[in-house]
Amino acid sequence: MAKDGTIQTNLKRERLVKKFAAKREALKAIANDQDKSPEERFKARLDLAELPRNSAPNRLRNRCSMTGRPRGYYRKLKMSRIALRELASQGMIPGMTKSSW
Repeated sequence: MAKDGTIQTNLKRERLVKKFAAKREALKAIANDQDKSPEERFKARLDLAELPRNSAPNRLRNRCSMTGRPRGYYRKLKMSRIALRELASQGMIPGMTKSSW
């Protein structure tokens, strides 16, 4: 189980990313628009730099929804391989059984 603080930090980052997504997208569009003047584009870059760092999407870490484990993460299921195996062993996932030979 991951530390509660790291899980909470990641949740806070998710909230910030959601909150500033529209503003960040608008500023990026202005900054990358070649038709705008260099001053406008530079101002957009400065405003983009003023946003909180934790509001950047690349700061998010994929974590297991059950345990908070950051490694061995399945995106489709939003859980780690260990949690998935545990649920499969208990028969909680339909159609999935633990392999044995």
